[in-house]
Amino acid sequence: MGSLSAGPVADFILEDFQKFHIDVSLVSAHAECALPASVVVSNISTGSRTILHMNRDLPDVTAEDFSKVDLHQFKWIHWEGRNAEEQVKMIQRVVAFNAALPRQQQRIVVSVEIEKTREPLYQLFPHGDVVFVSKDVARHFGFLSAGAAVKGLCGRLKPGAVLVCAWAEEGADALGPSGSVVHSDAFPPETLVDTLGAGDTFNSAVIYTLSNGGSLQDALTFGCRVAGGKCGFHGYDGIEKDFGNSLKTSKP
Repeated sequence: MGSLSAGPVADFILEDFQKFHIDVSLVSAHAECALPASVVVSNISTGSRTILHMNRDLPDVTAEDFSKVDLHQFKWIHWEGRNAEEQVKMIQRVVAFNAALPRQQQRIVVSVEIEKTREPLYQLFPHGDVVFVSKDVARHFGFLSAGAAVKGLCGRLKPGAVLVCAWAEEGADALGPSGSVVHSDAFPPETLVDTLGAGDTFNSAVIYTLSNGGSLQDALTFGCRVAGGKCGFHGYDGIEKDFGNSLKTSKP
């Protein structure tokens, strides 16, 4: 679920979503607004990138937008930390929905990502069943490794939650309800080509594995494999080619 304006750029985005069979029925349309634009400058030698972003007047999804969503169709909902106060209201709606379900019915799992070092985003920590915290945020709090971060920040989570922190070439660590830290090494490509979106592919691979009954260790390892593989090519088309069989065989 997201916001989208009208125009040729929005049409391009929708066509791309359709190519990958992404359901856009819950997109909040704002015909009167202009779409934000980003220009990415990639370094061929190192694979690093510089992003020039122009944020115009397109609003984020609101709690009112989310109130129109039929929650019965979901088993997992993920929030990327943005307008946190509104997002907390959305999550509270999911919590109330879960509480009203019959005992035997599956609850919706809530995950949140706290990527930016912005104080308002930190209120999301206690609202996720699974919380992804970025290297930048971990370092902002004074932690120098993923392992130290998940141990040091776990007190901000609700009881029973999972905390995940990826640390680029150092791999990723996670801490689950057992209190034990699990780790996966990184899986760098032979040639670093494009790191844009590596974090998002990591998060999605972790969520995919956990939502299909995989262990936290399996999820962390698969997340690092997919993110590392993605860094070896431009864009995202290669993910299905390289990991399609893994995605099919991991379903229950």
